[in-house]
Amino acid sequence: MRVVVQRVREASVSIDGQCVAVIGPGMLVLCGFEEADGAEDLDWTARKITALRIFDDDAGVMNRSVVEVGQEILAVSQFTLMASTKKGNRPSYVKAARPEISIPLYEQFKEKLADLLGRPVPSGVFGAEMQVALVNDGPVTICIDSKNRI
Repeated sequence: MRVVVQRVREASVSIDGQCVAVIGPGMLVLCGFEEADGAEDLDWTARKITALRIFDDDAGVMNRSVVEVGQEILAVSQFTLMASTKKGNRPSYVKAARPEISIPLYEQFKEKLADLLGRPVPSGVFGAEMQVALVNDGPVTICIDSKNRI
């Protein structure tokens, strides 16, 4: 499982010109799944994200988590995170899980995030052509791969 976490001032997802999800300050989490991902990957990644100390404390030091500052998370599925660019110039997506595997993983991942965050997690629509808008705060952007924990 791969995720890109962006600290944002605001973020939204639109489909066909209609806003389907929006948050204020918090995190935009883009997530991609591979066939080998399972419950352990989801749990580890959700815990890592909600514990990341990327929000400022009173001294202006990144020392607080999204949970501690009471902010939001917007989750968006993005199979292109699983792209391989080793050969040629056209990315290969063979590592990306098929929808019958990735949809349940995505739903479970959002539930884990919501449980850890203590509030619902707005999201994009799996497989839809989405437009994601964000105001990156910092900018702070973190890449996490559940298969590369060390």
